[in-house]
Amino acid sequence: MTFFTKRPSVSETLYTVTQLATELGVTARTVRFYEDKGLLTPQRAGNTRIFAHRDKVRLILILRGKRLGFSLREIKEYLDLYAADPTQREQWRDLLKKVQGRIDQLVDQQKALIETLGELEKLRLYALAGLDDAEPDKTRRAR
Repeated sequence: MTFFTKRPSVSETLYTVTQLATELGVTARTVRFYEDKGLLTPQRAGNTRIFAHRDKVRLILILRGKRLGFSLREIKEYLDLYAADPTQREQWRDLLKKVQGRIDQLVDQQKALIETLGELEKLRLYALAGLDDAEPDKTRRAR
């Protein structure tokens, strides 16, 4: 196959900032922000940033980490672990400990939210009962 007919494999696909942002549903500013923080390290062709498939995967992991509530520092640690030697048991133990800590935090938040929702539901029912017991609004004009 010639250069013009060969389709690049997924791992060979390259992206500009805008293309990568569009592909993942974020803004170009978001991509640049994570680059500025050292979480993404694209290649450069002159002034143009060139992102490889590896960068796309890293950005997916960054976005997932943010969605799960991890700090940028924690996300960087996880990305470093992702790129590290997978045979290092201590790194895996550390990751497991941090993930379990985050799970515990989220469970505590979930319990607090359930309690708050219960209190709000009681207040809503109390307001409905008060509305039913209240006299009709006398400020309205008769027609």
